[in-house]
Amino acid sequence: MDTAEVRFGVLGPVTAERDDGLLDLKGPRHRAVLARLLVARRRVVPVARLVADLWPEPPAGAVGAVQTFVAALRRALEPDRPPRAPARLLVTDGPGYTLRAAPDAVDAWCFETAVTEAAGLPPGQALDRLRAALARWRGPAYAEFAHEPWSRAERARLTELRLRAEEQRAGALLALGRPDQAVPDLDAHVTEHPWREEGWRLLALALYRAGRQGDALAVLRRARTTLVEQLGVDPGPALRRLEADVLAQSPALEAPAEAAGAASLWHRAAQAYDHAVGAGSRARLELTVGLLRALAVTGGGGLAAARDQRTAVVAAAEELGDARLTARVIGAYDVPAVWTRCDDPEAARWIVAAAERTLAALPAGTRHDADRCRLLATVALEMRGTRAPRGPEAAAEAEALARRLDDPALLAFALNGRFMQSCARAGLAARRDAIGTEIVALSRRHGLDSYEVLGHLIRMQAGAALGDEAAADAHATAADRLGERHERPLVAVFTGWYRAMRTGTEDAVRAAAALLDGAGMPGLTRGLVPLALLCLRLRGRPHAVAEAARAVDPAADWGPYRAWAEPFALLAAGRRAEARAARDALPEPPADLLYEALCCLDAALALEFGDRPALELARARLRPAAAEQAGAGSGLLSLGPVEVWLAEISAALEAPGQ
Repeated sequence: MDTAEVRFGVLGPVTAERDDGLLDLKGPRHRAVLARLLVARRRVVPVARLVADLWPEPPAGAVGAVQTFVAALRRALEPDRPPRAPARLLVTDGPGYTLRAAPDAVDAWCFETAVTEAAGLPPGQALDRLRAALARWRGPAYAEFAHEPWSRAERARLTELRLRAEEQRAGALLALGRPDQAVPDLDAHVTEHPWREEGWRLLALALYRAGRQGDALAVLRRARTTLVEQLGVDPGPALRRLEADVLAQSPALEAPAEAAGAASLWHRAAQAYDHAVGAGSRARLELTVGLLRALAVTGGGGLAAARDQRTAVVAAAEELGDARLTARVIGAYDVPAVWTRCDDPEAARWIVAAAERTLAALPAGTRHDADRCRLLATVALEMRGTRAPRGPEAAAEAEALARRLDDPALLAFALNGRFMQSCARAGLAARRDAIGTEIVALSRRHGLDSYEVLGHLIRMQAGAALGDEAAADAHATAADRLGERHERPLVAVFTGWYRAMRTGTEDAVRAAAALLDGAGMPGLTRGLVPLALLCLRLRGRPHAVAEAARAVDPAADWGPYRAWAEPFALLAAGRRAEARAARDALPEPPADLLYEALCCLDAALALEFGDRPALELARARLRPAAAEQAGAGSGLLSLGPVEVWLAEISAALEAPGQ
């Protein structure tokens, strides 16, 4: 029996089937165990967590019952498995169980992949892909477990992704010049989900392009009334701008002439270039890296594709043995970066090594200083989050060269590298704000649109860290406006998370989690949601460790933050000695925008254990950020004022008997 033949459905009632039909999943608790393991997405779910999720008041034999359910599920999933042979699909793993379903064996996972890939396809292909993806839905996700707390976050995430897919499908129809086909589904969409501003915008635009200007204005006014009366908010900038454009009958609202033909033009031009320019030409390499740079700023699949192809292009350039060409190929990828953790550390190390080899091979003299500057800026960017001295050294050299060369684009690139190396210790938000200020001013003077977006995002983060909410809000709005104008979808990920942090509720964090789907930034995405929820429970409350620990899900994907989550999980399980040992083993947090937040988590554990040396170290690390908000410089999460944490640490150190 090949376990890959088993397919699972969660986009509706939970099912498991093979080619010969649906499998008998026994009783409701058997189905609940299977659903809970599917929610975990191939991660281990401890038996204790399964017991807690299955019974509000677990009976005495709950653990044995779970084992019975698992045994029955194994028989259903692998009926041909010989006696005593190890299971291959539902396996025992450490303290619990894992369902090792293949990536294409779960309808929800296939749906996510299809929606992500559709974002990088021409409208016609995207439409076909989205229609097929949406056809997988048979009802609400995990339908029979809608009221279970353990399914809530995953159901909300999938529902949000579905709504976005429906809006993407409508957008593809508009791009293809078929507004009449988009109107009926969009009308139903906004009726069922009246808080979706993008749905209202698409419906009004479709009506306008279908020659129904009056109906378009009526929809926009209905959207305004609905948002004000139901949510107490005014329409956002996109809806306000659309209303003004409709009233003015702006030419910008017209569908592109021969929308489908535009894709054809692109392909014909690419084919012509392919025939005209030799496969091994230097021009082709330089053009390719320029294309990857343009692809990266589209976000999602485009960013992931650019990242995957970049090392291959650099390797091809190195093979030609021309250091100047290699320098141009490496340095041309000047994609603005705002997150201080690499998406692919191994690839980053490879790029740094290639840049260093090229720096050493460049001919002497000032003629190639611009190439040197770009290579040094690349080293600074790719070494973000590390503590190697070469990172800040390269950033300083790049900035000095850029200022001497008086090249605005070079300086913006170099300042981005300097920003990436500005997290070596706590309390550097003001320095980052100054960098962001210069980037914004420089970009406005010289039309560097992508860097202007970067500057506003940096200032949004810094304003949040410094407690200047008005400034942070203004820069978030400016970044959103530029992101919409220049089609930079990733901007909304950062501004959306910033607003969720400002709201400060679990619901806001879980809603923001949907923004991460398909963002193409694993360095940002992995572990962020559970970390943000943990920090929310400790926000301004350093001693709330027990409460926070009870809410930690050890089966969640904590990514690079697992070491800081583990002591809390062990405390919740009553394993205090192991929890203290795990805290003692914590490393210094990485040199990134979450440095202060992780220092505070360490401090909370040190307070819980009364660990004087650890408290002394935490105070020394956090003291430079006394005037800041802990973690808020990330623009993603906050633990409250650092001064509150320092006060609690000092009180504990000065207490009698300490």
